[in-house]
Amino acid sequence: MAENGSAEEAAPQIRMQILAQFIRDMSFENVVAQKGLQSGEVTPDIQVQVSLDARKRPVDFQFEVITKFKITSKNAANNDTLFLLELDYAGIFHIENVPDDQMHPFLLIECPRLLFPYIRRIVSDVTSDGGFPQLNLDTVDFLQLYRQELARRAEAPQMNA
Repeated sequence: MAENGSAEEAAPQIRMQILAQFIRDMSFENVVAQKGLQSGEVTPDIQVQVSLDARKRPVDFQFEVITKFKITSKNAANNDTLFLLELDYAGIFHIENVPDDQMHPFLLIECPRLLFPYIRRIVSDVTSDGGFPQLNLDTVDFLQLYRQELARRAEAPQMNA
């Protein structure tokens, strides 16, 4: 057992720290107020699109991860847009001891997972302040999102052939 213990101790510990997080870009369009729509019965149909981006920064061990949300609310009865919210939220991370072959999934799964509670709060506040009921986003499965993107990329060359 001593051999296993020393091997585990020799493995470097992953070190991750959020250095900063911020809104890179945000747009909220209250279409109901802009158009002066008089809608009686409103049944909102909410669509959420999520995309991710990550890049190495010039400083060693630093990465920027951007989560992009596009949230559209339409009236299910007539398909009129009620509001559109676009939010690009970024985090700057210091990450050490992640193997190179695991860095890409780490950046696009673990980092957005840490940022998500702040994104959820911003979306909730903006929709409420914009005159709509608070929108509390369901938890995003970033692992599943990552797998879907890998599958999409794997199929793309086959479709072009």
